[in-house]
Amino acid sequence: MKRIAAGVAALGAVLAASPAEAGVAKVNFGALAHNIQVIDPKNAHKEKGPDVELQIDFDSPSFLPAWTGEPTPYVMASVNTRGRTSFAGFGLAWSFDLPGDWSFDPSVGYVVHSGDLENPYFAGDPRYDAYYEDHLLLGSRDLFRTTFGLTHHFNESWSTEFIYSHLSHGQILGSGRNQGLDSLGMRVGYRFGG
Repeated sequence: MKRIAAGVAALGAVLAASPAEAGVAKVNFGALAHNIQVIDPKNAHKEKGPDVELQIDFDSPSFLPAWTGEPTPYVMASVNTRGRTSFAGFGLAWSFDLPGDWSFDPSVGYVVHSGDLENPYFAGDPRYDAYYEDHLLLGSRDLFRTTFGLTHHFNESWSTEFIYSHLSHGQILGSGRNQGLDSLGMRVGYRFGG
């Protein structure tokens, strides 16, 4: 929880600075449905409530080679409005133009979260099944975040994005427990200097 608070504090510090001085390229703000479970539908009944999400994209660093596709570094925070799993992190985002005023916007990143890792009760304890039925068990405090967005650009500054987000440790960062967390929603974006 301390790491999430530190991440939110860092977001606040960036927002307090002048966007141009901080190299801020774009701010995305929106709401996502929490735990829609595309990957593991049997856990879709756990943890509900909308998430409120803020993401700040920075200018693409000039030192990255052209073959990387000019990704933009980002920092983000997502808060579950019912007190369930919230998270904050950072990563790289890309944008690929589509016909018309649309773009495809994937990203990869790293987050820390406030959710559950394991069931605190042993099998056979009557509380074990009840806890399991109500909690996502994510297996690691550190998770990877992958997103896919479809963005409509109203003009050079404003946009709306339909976004899918998946959190998982991919059997790399934690124990074998890895139920993952999928979210789906919409964000509004504002690009500075548009």
